[in-house]
Formats: sequence, C-alpha cells, structure tokens
Amino acid sequence: MSMLIVADDLSGAADCAIGFANAGRRTVVALGADEAVQAANDAASGRAAVIALDTDSRRLAPADAARRVAHAWQALGGTQGVRAAQRRRLYKKIDSTLRGNWVAEVAALQPLAGLAIVAPAFPATGRTVRDGRVYVRGVPLGETETWRLEHAGRTADLQPMLEEAGLRTAQLGIERLRDAPADALVRAIAARIENGVQALIVDAQSEADLNLLARATLALNDAFFWVGSGGLARELAALPELFDTAAPSPLAPARHDGPILTLVGSLSAVSVEQCALLRERTGMTELTVPPAVLRGAANHPDRAAWRAAIGAPLAAGVDLLVRIGRDDAFDPAEGAQLSTALAALVEPHIGHLAGLIATGGETARAMLSAAGIGSLELLTEVEPGVAVAQPSDDARRLTIVTKAGAFGSEHALYGAWLHLRGMQEPAQPGSQPGQPGSQPAPQAGRAHEQTSL
Repeated sequence: MSMLIVADDLSGAADCAIGFANAGRRTVVALGADEAVQAANDAASGRAAVIALDTDSRRLAPADAARRVAHAWQALGGTQGVRAAQRRRLYKKIDSTLRGNWVAEVAALQPLAGLAIVAPAFPATGRTVRDGRVYVRGVPLGETETWRLEHAGRTADLQPMLEEAGLRTAQLGIERLRDAPADALVRAIAARIENGVQALIVDAQSEADLNLLARATLALNDAFFWVGSGGLARELAALPELFDTAAPSPLAPARHDGPILTLVGSLSAVSVEQCALLRERTGMTELTVPPAVLRGAANHPDRAAWRAAIGAPLAAGVDLLVRIGRDDAFDPAEGAQLSTALAALVEPHIGHLAGLIATGGETARAMLSAAGIGSLELLTEVEPGVAVAQPSDDARRLTIVTKAGAFGSEHALYGAWLHLRGMQEPAQPGSQPGQPGSQPAPQAGRAHEQTSL
C-alpha cells in the first residue's frame, strides 16, 4: 500500500507530506507527471512509500484544474475504478485557508475515488473547523486579511462551497466525533455513504480530533479519499496500519559549505514579520526587487544589474535574503509571473548555494524548475509547515526548505536558517555566539535593505 498526495502548489505538497517523512516513510515531492511516475515506480519497488504531486493548479481556471487532478489520479492510482484504486490511497491536499480551485478539484475526484472526507483543520498552525466553518487563530476565515485579499464578497463556509459544485454534503460535528465509540463513528460515516453523501465535512479543533477521524476512516470498507491540509495528514502518518509494509530507511540529511539564499515571494504579513526577525538576528543583507523589474522580465533595463546584485554576495559566500517588493499595480494573480522572473535572476547563481529557503509555493516551484530540479525527498521539518528536503537524485549539494507564505511562527525563517547552519538558539543568556546551541553572531556590516540600484 502507498499514498498519493495531490496538492495544488509546491509548499503545500511538502508541508502535507512531511508528516510521513517524520514517521520514517520515504517521501518524494514531484513537480510534474513524469517525476511522479518515477516516484510511483519507486513506491512499487519499496523505495518510496508516499508520493506528493504538485499539480501547479492553484492559478488555473477551475475546469482546467479539475481535469488536471482527475488525470493525475487516473494515471497514478485510480485507473481500475474506485475500489481497485484503494491499493494506493488518495489524499487531496487543500490549502487550510481554502485558496485555489479545491472545490472543483474535489468534485472532479469524487466520482473516481468515492466519498470526500473534508477536514481542512491544521490546529498546529491555528486553523480549526467548527460548524463547517474554518477559523484562523479563532477568527472566522471570511473575516481575515488572507480571505479578503483574494475572495472578497464570497462565502468562506465549506458546505455552500461544496454544494455549489453539485456535491451532496453532510456534516460531522465535533460532539459526534468525540463522543461516539470508535465502531459507532465508523458506522456513522459508512451510513452517509450508503445515503448518497458525496462530501462529508468534519469539524476538528485539535490534533486529538483529527486522530479520531484518521483511525475511523482506516476502518472503512467503502471507497473514499481524504481532503485536508497537513493536519489530518500528520495523524494518518502516525498510524502504522496505514501501510502494509515496514518503513524503509529514510534518507540521511547532509550539510554542505556555502551560502544560504532565502527567497520570499509571499507578501503576507506573516512573511514580513519572519523576514524582519531573520534580518535582526543574523544581520543578513536584504534585496527587495521591485515588481516592475520582474514584470519587464528580460526586457527591463535594470535586469542585468539586479542579477549581478544577487550574484555578488552569493559568489563571496555571504548569505542573502531576496524579496519581491510591492507597488500600487500589484495583483495577487501575477504571483507566478513575478516568481518565475525572480527565479530567472537567481538561477545563474544557484551553483554557489549550500541551502535555499523558499517562502511561497509559486516561488519555490519557480526556483526549482529554473534549477532543473524535478523532485525532492523530504527529510524533516523545522516547525509545522516548514519542510526540509533535498533533490531526489542527490546530484546537487543543496538542502532546501519550503514554507507557505502565511505559515509559521515569527521565528520560522530564522529557525530554518539555524537548521541549515546546524545551530540552535541560545539555551540561556550568556551563551557564546557562533557556536552550536547558541545564537550566531550578526554578520557585521551587512545589515541593510537595498531596493534600488
């Protein structure tokens, strides 16, 4: 038995699949169909247990996204019908703040894979579900900056979103989830399948709630698939009965000499705070590339100067923070275009790097694609949602950290940098700087922000 995770962006694929790597399962994130097929062959031979495919469908038209994910499941797991498909289990990873085409994708998968068990809660990152509504650190999703930025005027409630796509839904409330005996919970879910329910929305406010759901679904004999974020995936990964073979030995992490590049494409307030702390603690140089330069791509007169400005510190072995700026013309829909242009500026210098920290799924995918890296093997995580990986073929001496833009604590980027440097924050005041187990000394004279050349 193996697992196929289908995600709509790269950082989501990684933060969902990392729980399986943490549990000792060889886990590969594939950036395309060919890489996923190779990973599937590895799964069949026992070298990998979990494949996380980034379909790169978040910015597609809904109908195109639906076709892409249905094709992925048919090609990699579901060609012989819903019951035969359970030889490889399906997990449709969705964004915990419901961004992207997840409804259209779930509706396309449901006839192929059975009941959609919808549980997007990720309590470790402050995302919970109550009465079929997502909350972000206690605030209804529809009232958050994240939702208003991209979905102003649209409902953020799960049931109407799914029913608008033609799916027959039901809800499993928190009391029923917690109070019903395990066998009764299994029967309750099976009864909904018998009654023609196509999408079951499940409340969850803690990891314990998700663990109850994970155990109950594994006891089902009916065809189904999971729809969730990294929260439910972690609880599934912790259950040894999910797989019918012993876990193969995971790949050992490696550290190499060289500079670390932190690449930030997300403009979320969370990322801004994380960048500020990274600069404060390390004294790292920051370059903020104006969007106009990226929109102009190869035709912008300052492109060569920016490419040189990025390359100079990296060639000298100096760590660097590079961000996409924001202007009055900024549109969230242009994220992929800006990320691709930024990756083109960085690509000539990637050979200097020992580590890459990429924030934002579009940014991470663009950078890896520009570098010719088609798949990653996950190693560990810095904190929930912040995954550490290296290229699957191990041909490049590069360790990669990916993080969704709105994920993580204020320390996430700094923690990723410390991890790549093999350091930790000081255990107590008075620790000597620059030593393992202590806070590194700032890079004197390098702390400044450059936004023009």
